[in-house]
Amino acid sequence: MHPLRIALLYNLKKNAPHVPGEPVDAAAELDSEETVQALQQAMEAGGHQVTPLEGDANLYPILQRMRLDVDIAFNICEGHRGDSRESQVPAMLEMLGIPYTGGKILAQALSLDKAMTKRVWMSYGLPTAAFQLFERGDEPLHPALSFPLFVKPVHEGTAKGINAKSVVHNQAQMRARVKSVIKTYQQPALVETYLPGREFTVGLLGNALARGEKPPSELYGKNGFHIFPVLEIDTSPLAKTEGSVYTNLIKSDRPLDINYLCPAKIDADLEAELKRLSVAAFLAINALDVSRVDLRLDAEGKPHLMEINTLPGINPTISDLCIMARAEGMPYKQLVNEILALAARRSGVPHDAHN
Repeated sequence: MHPLRIALLYNLKKNAPHVPGEPVDAAAELDSEETVQALQQAMEAGGHQVTPLEGDANLYPILQRMRLDVDIAFNICEGHRGDSRESQVPAMLEMLGIPYTGGKILAQALSLDKAMTKRVWMSYGLPTAAFQLFERGDEPLHPALSFPLFVKPVHEGTAKGINAKSVVHNQAQMRARVKSVIKTYQQPALVETYLPGREFTVGLLGNALARGEKPPSELYGKNGFHIFPVLEIDTSPLAKTEGSVYTNLIKSDRPLDINYLCPAKIDADLEAELKRLSVAAFLAINALDVSRVDLRLDAEGKPHLMEINTLPGINPTISDLCIMARAEGMPYKQLVNEILALAARRSGVPHDAHN
């Protein structure tokens, strides 16, 4: 076995910097010690040497000193500040010449900007709800948009800023919600056509293959991707307080109080289309190694892309990606080491075949 020396990079909730007046869910994206310990144990079980490091402003000089002793970084850093905070640690790593897991700088910046992601998808002809970006709150509503609409911050993850009031049914509700988002999160509000149908998420591993290149292993399809069973998010147990919305409260505080249906009970045609769209969404923004793509059906039952998470949660108990892996029978250790092996393979880092 060829063990790798791995820098495990993360942002823990308990280490988050705080500022006066910040939203109550400011640190919702950040990880728990449970997640970091599980990742370390999984990689050590794969035979690797792991050094855990907090990805804060002190990270660069630490990596600079130890870069010759690191083969690759396993990056789950969400970042602390800025619109493109998920791209900050990848930028550090590229400056130092350290390979790393997951999307590169541009993909991480794009995926956290919901409006730019949608513009890229639209340029590829991929279906996503019509939208408008509000920077002040008093802009005229575009005539192509009609109620009900959905309002959310443009630069957030983990459903930050999303609750039952995110679905708006008239001008007054929309203006109030938009102004609240702008004021609370200090960023533009994304207003898009509300999709009333079922909600799904699709997890995938892999990378695009060069002409003539073979898939990494039998786990991967001819296109270079392994796609997990489709997961349906059923929020109906909390409908009285959360409506039909996958809210921040559910994701952060009550993740075990809703239904995760995996594999989703859908026909083969819809399953194939959800998976096709997810790979296309991944390729369109040049994501790498792993992602989770969220989709929702419109009133006619047609799927639309909502978001792509290029740093999907990887908590072994509650993260959607891990739920999908379990449903398929893939152990957590294998999931983690598959991501690691994909990054090592494309980066030219010597490694064993997949664990």
